[in-house]
Amino acid sequence: MKIHEYQAKEMFSAYGIPVEQSVVCRSVEDAVKAYSHLDSKKVIVKAQVHTGGRGKAGGVKLAGDEIELRKHVANILGMDIKGFTVDRVLVGQAVNISKELYVSYVIDRRSKSAILMISKEGGMDIEEVARVAPEKIHKIAIDPSIGVPDFLAREVAFTLFDDIKLVRQTAVIFQNLYKLFVESDASLAEINPLVLTAEGNIVAIDAKMTFDDNALFRHPKVASLNEPTEEEKKELFAKSKGFSYVNLGGEIGCMVNGAGLAMATMDVIKLYGGNPANFLDIGGSSNPDKVIEAMKLLLSDKNVKVVLINIFGGITRCDDVARGLLEAFRQIKTHVPVVIRLTGTNEKEGRALLEGTNLHVANTMGEATQKAVDLAKQLQN
Repeated sequence: MKIHEYQAKEMFSAYGIPVEQSVVCRSVEDAVKAYSHLDSKKVIVKAQVHTGGRGKAGGVKLAGDEIELRKHVANILGMDIKGFTVDRVLVGQAVNISKELYVSYVIDRRSKSAILMISKEGGMDIEEVARVAPEKIHKIAIDPSIGVPDFLAREVAFTLFDDIKLVRQTAVIFQNLYKLFVESDASLAEINPLVLTAEGNIVAIDAKMTFDDNALFRHPKVASLNEPTEEEKKELFAKSKGFSYVNLGGEIGCMVNGAGLAMATMDVIKLYGGNPANFLDIGGSSNPDKVIEAMKLLLSDKNVKVVLINIFGGITRCDDVARGLLEAFRQIKTHVPVVIRLTGTNEKEGRALLEGTNLHVANTMGEATQKAVDLAKQLQN
């Protein structure tokens, strides 16, 4: 789960991480009021959306007076940034930046621990730094039994600064950010950039946090900040109905029983030149209602040209899946072709139920996948 920059900064501040004074605003007039209360003639106006690249998209602007402020806020509100519409901006004090740095904690599956990542090359192009000069990004695995003690925080801070005063400031930020990261069950806590100001202060002028969805039950205040996208709403709906769904953007909708078979199905679709529209695992249940809800979800995706149903019946009975499909198509009228492969428990009964329908029934996974890819290509041409 993601939260907005202003929400992350509130958390940073609560944990003693220095941030600039700022106010979230939803209108031009709100921004003008905020400007009158900020102790700064120059302010920064930043779009608040759940995506990166705001600066390059024109969603971050500096204003030196009220006229400029009104202009920038009016232009940014309503702006589309990578499919996200800006409905609020953060108006904050402008700081005199002397140096930009990068700091983050993230879960690293390879080391099976949190890692602290730092770089002297912070700012908008950190991704490019990671690509062309990965040696400039330092990664320090954190032992969860000791966390970030003073000696480690200072040792890492010395890679960024030589001045002991700056090292001490930065070390405290490392420790407090780690405490926030762990106590909130975050999967990412990022400051980009962490800046050294001309006055000699270290300040987090940006903040990004994401959280482990499976731990949100422990953090109701964090969970209350969730603003799911339309695709995320579909995933939550699927979860409430007892199956797993992830949108992938392709043209072949997939309904499969079992995560492993679902992954293999997507691989075979790619092998035959198609693009899976989603990962959808209906699990081991034979409940026809689940099949109906899954089919409704697949057909709600306008990108889906063909639906491929791949069922290997163990616990799942093929005849129950067939009944669920027949009921689904009694409720849903669609011209989207459906290819189905039923193998396993009660497969003969399942196929018999589907005889005489418009469904394309296949005997093998390869046959079904090839048919789905061919149909998708015909419909695209």
